[in-house]
Amino acid sequence: MDEWKKVPMPVADPNVRNKNFEEVAQGYTEEQALAEASRCFTCKHRPCVKGCPVGVPIPEFIAKMKVGDFEGAAEKIREMNLMPAICGRVCPQEKQCESLCVRGRQGEAVSIGRLERFAADYMRAHHTDAPKEKPETNGIKVAVVGSGPAGLTCAGELARKGYEVTVFEALHKAGGVLEYGIPEFRLPKEIVDNEIHNLELLGVTVKTNYIVGKTATIDELMAEEGFKAVFIGSGAGLPNFMNIPGEELNGVYSANEFLTRINLMKAYKKESATPIMQAKHVSVIGGGNVAMDAARCALRIGAESVSIVYRRTEKELPARLEEIEHAKEEGVQFCLLTNPVSIEDDGNGWVGGLKCVKMELGEPDATGRARPVPIPGSEFILDTDCVVMAIGNSPNPLISRTTEGLQVNKHGCLVLRDTETWITTRDGIYAGGDAVTGAATVILAMGAGKAAAASIDTYLQENK
Repeated sequence: MDEWKKVPMPVADPNVRNKNFEEVAQGYTEEQALAEASRCFTCKHRPCVKGCPVGVPIPEFIAKMKVGDFEGAAEKIREMNLMPAICGRVCPQEKQCESLCVRGRQGEAVSIGRLERFAADYMRAHHTDAPKEKPETNGIKVAVVGSGPAGLTCAGELARKGYEVTVFEALHKAGGVLEYGIPEFRLPKEIVDNEIHNLELLGVTVKTNYIVGKTATIDELMAEEGFKAVFIGSGAGLPNFMNIPGEELNGVYSANEFLTRINLMKAYKKESATPIMQAKHVSVIGGGNVAMDAARCALRIGAESVSIVYRRTEKELPARLEEIEHAKEEGVQFCLLTNPVSIEDDGNGWVGGLKCVKMELGEPDATGRARPVPIPGSEFILDTDCVVMAIGNSPNPLISRTTEGLQVNKHGCLVLRDTETWITTRDGIYAGGDAVTGAATVILAMGAGKAAAASIDTYLQENK
């Protein structure tokens, strides 16, 4: 074993996995988990914990793993994180906890995320991950809008404290982006279902097919249903488009629709009643994790070629390095320093090509990244019959439009009166996750849900 490098994660063969939806990362064996845990210095000043939005006691759980106490490790994680099997798979640890790992100063950081996943999977495999007992209720009702990572985390934290929590989900299945956005090959849905089941064992009630703002407003929930506080974790499900010619053509999808059809509605299965276009040449516009998910899904449902179209270089791609590497291994092509200018009509109202222009990097923009500048005369047509727009999402305006006094900013995100407590511009109404920040990561949404739960607890105890 090379102590300077992480124990590699076993993965499925690229030329096999790109034709199915089975999980790509296979997970550590016990031997591999012990070897990776042994690389941790168990630092007393715990810098890695500062990089975790939910404050997982990382050195403590890894210390238990070093001696083979895998259940103890998982229980230690669950003190701060109710969904470790999910976080261990989809969190960008390399930008958070692992970026502060002392081991990473000389060699590679400890693979904290992979160890978290192992501990959670071990508990689930041995049927010991369920809550030991249901907390005694305090009789106070709290409503949570949305069953994504922010809402589920907030609900779980409040249920632990004895609150009677009801989660209202607009779709027919709970999980939010964990269910409709992230593909099965990255996050198996049985894991999401299991984590939600564990929350229900804590006393959380989940109501699906319930559109807050339409089925009932927030004010009606509070005035008529007796909810004393509300947390809004409704996410950012409104897709953004480029507003270029041809976006109205058949064969143009938002990544939101494309992934929802595949992940939530199981369009990749032959028995599914949900249609999905059987395209030959797919172009995915964008460079984030959602773009990688869409591209890798397109390959799996039968596309002959799939291209990521991104206007900057690979260095600026916002997606996780692991997702970029997996996409490349599976055959996704990368058209970098390339920007779409129009979507061509095949003459019958369908996509017949993607007209692009080559770019070069100029001076930094407001974000500090080099600004892409078009190269005159460099236009070309990319062979395409399906375009997927993966350039971000905004919050749905339904809740803000149906709740008087709830302010939003110019991007449609809910405004917080106090960023420390996550309270909105209405007393008793809190919010967090993508509904506040715009599209971000699962773990940041969970961190917001956890912090908001603590604030809701303080507010309700002070206003009994």
